[in-house]
Amino acid sequence: MSFTTWLGLLAICCLGAMSPGPSLAMVVRHTLGGSRLHGIVCAWAHSIGIGVYALVTLLGLAVVLKASPLLFNGIALVGALYLAWIGIQALRSKGGMQQKLQAGTKTSLWTAARDGLAISIFNPKILLFFLALFSQFVLAAENITGQTLIVLTPLVIDGLWYTLIAIVLSHSAILPKLREKALWIDRLSGVVLIALACRVIITIF
Repeated sequence: MSFTTWLGLLAICCLGAMSPGPSLAMVVRHTLGGSRLHGIVCAWAHSIGIGVYALVTLLGLAVVLKASPLLFNGIALVGALYLAWIGIQALRSKGGMQQKLQAGTKTSLWTAARDGLAISIFNPKILLFFLALFSQFVLAAENITGQTLIVLTPLVIDGLWYTLIAIVLSHSAILPKLREKALWIDRLSGVVLIALACRVIITIF
């Protein structure tokens, strides 16, 4: 893979990571409801999911999934239901950020990691993103070095971007103000997650 080709891959990965959506909402929730470390754990768990999709695309499994509508739709449906469940929990604030802050407790690191991984693995839009924009770079991966870059570039960029988000949001000048709006952030993230789930289900049926 030439340096110019890698720069193109880097640019696409940066644009994909910086696009606002449910992933951002999840990192924000765990940063405010837990700590900077919770946000960073969520960020890198999310990036592992991105790396899985990159590897799947590299191995050609993404094309197979796309060519098997029943399997693809089944995975998408499970993912949509999971996202909807997280969204409903956020709207109800049952064990959500607001209640945990009031009780003086924090979400576990395991929960932050689980949600970060799930929000990437169960989001079929990410698979479509890799199919549409990422597959072209697979052909340029002529050796093991190029193939390694294909997988690690989106993984690292995604992890670094959301780590930056967690660090900025957990700054002492910003965190208290955001925590005052914890209930509304919970509700907003819930709406975003449910909207994504509904969109996925509508697309399937």
